[in-house]
Amino acid sequence: MPNPWTGKGNPYTKQEVRDRLQLTIDQQKAIIAAGAGTGISAKFIEKGGADLIIIYNSGRFRMAGHGSTAGLMAYGDANAVAMEIGEFEVLPVVEEVPVICGVHGSDPRRRMWHHLLKVKEMGFSGVNNFPTHSIVDGHFRAVLEETGMGFAKEVEMIGLASRMDLFTIVYVATPEEARQMAEVGADAIIAHVGTTVGGSIGVVGATCSMDEAIERTNNIIAAGREVNSDIFFLAHGGPINTPDDVRVILDSTGAQGFVGASSLERMGVEKSLTDLTRQFKSLTLPSNP
Repeated sequence: MPNPWTGKGNPYTKQEVRDRLQLTIDQQKAIIAAGAGTGISAKFIEKGGADLIIIYNSGRFRMAGHGSTAGLMAYGDANAVAMEIGEFEVLPVVEEVPVICGVHGSDPRRRMWHHLLKVKEMGFSGVNNFPTHSIVDGHFRAVLEETGMGFAKEVEMIGLASRMDLFTIVYVATPEEARQMAEVGADAIIAHVGTTVGGSIGVVGATCSMDEAIERTNNIIAAGREVNSDIFFLAHGGPINTPDDVRVILDSTGAQGFVGASSLERMGVEKSLTDLTRQFKSLTLPSNP
């Protein structure tokens, strides 16, 4: 149903978001979810026809000219930033597409049930686990897990959100993480295969090949489907950057769509502003008579 106060738009119930995504699939179209770090990005992503808009704290860093990985660092309050972008920039301008809030589930300073109530009250239709510790590995990941700030807290947050009737779309990096998220009721699982390549601040060497991305995506999807075949599965990151890259993934895996943040928002701004500025700078003054 539409918003009872305005007659349109957010918030939607979990089932309403699921129904919208299922309709996209029934029409043989790929689900496209887009990250937005500013109101103008969200406004025109909606005009482009995205199925979901996701608010990440990393969007603020991305649109300030920094790598999205800044969203994983101690450069601010991730939960507060996502709420601020949603309240003052994105939710006021998005007319109809469901808006999803990035939630840092392992934040030890918050009563997560209380924060999720505020997310819902704000008008978000769902949540995403970002910043996510699923993409942290090695010694630091082990420390996070041992000190109670690991991926399990994200799983716990998603379980809470699902019970609160919030749509849940989650990042995972391994088949085991996919199983954990499926078991607590995740509606959509995103196979995260690494930081996006390309552009001015994308990674070059710190990523995987397309063949590796395909294998990892398929393994994650298979694990999630073992638990719940009704989950939506999407791909993200690494070498999956352009529409042609996504076409390869759709043809080679069980993914039903794509989540683009840098791929849509940052890449679009970088190229269009550069090209437009060059066009203006190519103008010459008329010759004096």
